[in-house]
Amino acid sequence: MRDPDLTAPDLDAIHAMALRALDRLPDAFRPAARAVILRVEDLPTPDVLRDLDIGDPLDLTGLYDGIPMTEKSFSDPAPWPDTIWLFRKPILAEWRYRGDIDLNDLVTHVIVHELAHHFGWSDDDIATIDRWWE
Repeated sequence: MRDPDLTAPDLDAIHAMALRALDRLPDAFRPAARAVILRVEDLPTPDVLRDLDIGDPLDLTGLYDGIPMTEKSFSDPAPWPDTIWLFRKPILAEWRYRGDIDLNDLVTHVIVHELAHHFGWSDDDIATIDRWWE
């Protein structure tokens, strides 16, 4: 039996999928979305899992780390840049489990969900941009 991790898309492939998802955002959001740092790692760190009270690292597909635009003040210094983390192994695990969704669509869904935290989007806003369930 082949190890699925050896044939699965690597970190760079997931990163490229996420960048293509950013390219498909509505024009009004694309520049601000591109200003967020995008990181792709295999798994979240133990510290992140502990801070979020998550026991299984495969339960976290993405994470927004920053201050939402709706809460930022231009007079406050930014202590660190806004960052979206995508976690490859949990994304692949969800993709395999579902079995009915394209991997590009799942990556798009995860990145749009994390951007929602950055932009302060409502569920209705997300549904307008991310129609992945259709």
